[in-house]
Amino acid sequence: MAEAKVKEASPDEADAEGNEGGGAKKKPPLKLILIAAAAGVLVLGGGGTAAFLLMQPKDGAHAEKPKEKKKGKEEHGKGKEGEKGAPQVREGPDGVLFVTLPDIVVNMQTADGRPTFLKLKLTLEMPDQHAVDELGPSMPRLQDMFQTFLRELRPEDLSGSQGSYQLRMEILRRVNLVIAPSKANAVLIEEMLIN
Repeated sequence: MAEAKVKEASPDEADAEGNEGGGAKKKPPLKLILIAAAAGVLVLGGGGTAAFLLMQPKDGAHAEKPKEKKKGKEEHGKGKEGEKGAPQVREGPDGVLFVTLPDIVVNMQTADGRPTFLKLKLTLEMPDQHAVDELGPSMPRLQDMFQTFLRELRPEDLSGSQGSYQLRMEILRRVNLVIAPSKANAVLIEEMLIN
């Protein structure tokens, strides 16, 4: 009776059973390859389109930015409180101006290789408005200097008051090199976090 229940194998099942025995492998059908290629093109095209649309600036943002820049220039280079990434200028005693720079976050060197980050909030003490005006065009150079210098520090370099003092003096020296012939009077560390 066991022989009476022999079922007929379809050609695909027969090939699958024949391949188990060590025969030649069958290539996937052309239709399956075309469907996979079409799916891949759709996924890549959809992802590319989404990235393109998400990375485009909003039309309203373009229209308002030039107006904000004009206001900043009319106020003699004073950064607006709401502008992200713009230095903020405050008047201090004896005619000095305090320029608070955008927060600086860098990845520091460690002996054991674990990721450690340094976040600094710096304020530069500038002697007059002319020095502040000279600071604006130099901001890309200053940020590059901060990144390259601070990335080479180790957490133990910043420990204690001696570490903070040396950091301020080294940043002041480098800032004055970048903005020469203008000169900053001092670098003030408003916030320093090591994580």
